Amino acid sequence: MPQTPPLATIGYEAATLTDVIGRLKGARVNLLIDVRAIAASRRPGFSKTMFAASLAEVGIDYLHLRALGTPKAGREAARAGRTQEMREIYEAHLEEPDAQTQLVQATQASERRRTALLCYEADAARCHRRIVAERISAVTGAEVTDL
Repeated sequence: MPQTPPLATIGYEAATLTDVIGRLKGARVNLLIDVRAIAASRRPGFSKTMFAASLAEVGIDYLHLRALGTPKAGREAARAGRTQEMREIYEAHLEEPDAQTQLVQATQASERRRTALLCYEADAARCHRRIVAERISAVTGAEVTDL
């Protein structure tokens, strides 16, 4: 049985588009899964359409899984530095049917391709993408790296 490709996570909070794409290419990622509830950004280049086009130019596919985003209350807790509260809100959110469906979709995609999960927060330990990565890794055995 072939080995599951590694799974990466990346946040763009303190990075430019060029930096993010460079890190993704350096990790040989060929699928980026956007796990933001709202794939819009005030940061240049990180809104869904423009970001997907920039990734396509370098051979990285883009998939937005909105149901894997953090609900508003979780985002507010994260912004306030209440990481444990955000985790509790997000864990409950992952029990919802749409989130379950998209978690399976992300897991299956990551079993076949070098995948990275993207969100805003620079520190993966304070971001819901770490929870998604942990859930995927528990199923696939993939090694998780924070880029």
